[in-house]
Amino acid sequence: QVQLVESGGGLVQAGGSLRLSCAASGFSFSIYSMGWYRQAPGKQRELVAAITSDARTNYADSVKGRFTISRDNAKNTVYLQMNSLKPEDTDVYYCNSRISTTFDREYGYWGQGTQVTVST
Repeated sequence: QVQLVESGGGLVQAGGSLRLSCAASGFSFSIYSMGWYRQAPGKQRELVAAITSDARTNYADSVKGRFTISRDNAKNTVYLQMNSLKPEDTDVYYCNSRISTTFDREYGYWGQGTQVTVST
């Protein structure tokens, strides 16, 4: 069955960096688009970054220039490199996969989430 397993979250000071990983299995990873969402308690989940099967990327305005999404099809893994972290980046981060190239709504497969906490 489809599995998305996130890792790499944790506690970091403001200005620091983290790299999230999402290991995928159970589907043809290379032809799927992958995305990273985040959600704080009581708030709507928001798209942070996405990458299509042909490596086109898009980012939320709030993370442009700080976060980088990438994928390694040989390892069935998508990454989110997060630099210059801010306290407002504190959230649970979720990995998402879908066959579509658009991220205009929430659907597809989801991971269990990984907590990122940025302290002041």
